[in-house]
Amino acid sequence: MSATLETPPARSRWTARRTRIAGLATGVALAAAAGAVALWPSSPDDPPSAVPVDWARPVVDDAGLAQRAGVQITQVAVTGGGGLVDLRFRVVDPEKAAAVHDPAHPPAIVDEQSGLVVHELYMGHSHTGTFKAGVTYYFVFSDPVNWVHQGSPVAVLLGNAQVEHVAVG
Repeated sequence: MSATLETPPARSRWTARRTRIAGLATGVALAAAAGAVALWPSSPDDPPSAVPVDWARPVVDDAGLAQRAGVQITQVAVTGGGGLVDLRFRVVDPEKAAAVHDPAHPPAIVDEQSGLVVHELYMGHSHTGTFKAGVTYYFVFSDPVNWVHQGSPVAVLLGNAQVEHVAVG
């Protein structure tokens, strides 16, 4: 017994070409629109975005950070070809420094120009154990869209405090 397979009617070559051209034109238009939105210049008079309300903490200077969180910022740098932000801090008071791992106030970097909060730790790294005075520790944050750049001002959120206008190295 032989079965006859019916084939669907073939589309004309012209219909297939029109469909490809329309798809290509739509893709180009969408890409151009997305690029225009992403690169739209902001007014030089626009103030930098503030830290989002739900992430904000009391603003302190370097000495205030040492008093509140028991640490001093030693470096904020872009690493990993721009996909990571490295935050280094020295412990001055080990008991207070435990606050940098408080889940209610997770560590974060906020780009002051865009307001973007970078807070996901690279590979979930988190210090365990007791901090030691005089030792430098670090957090490495994932920044997959490379929003934080060398020379950019950022706010550093550690414990229940934030230090603003820290220049990224």
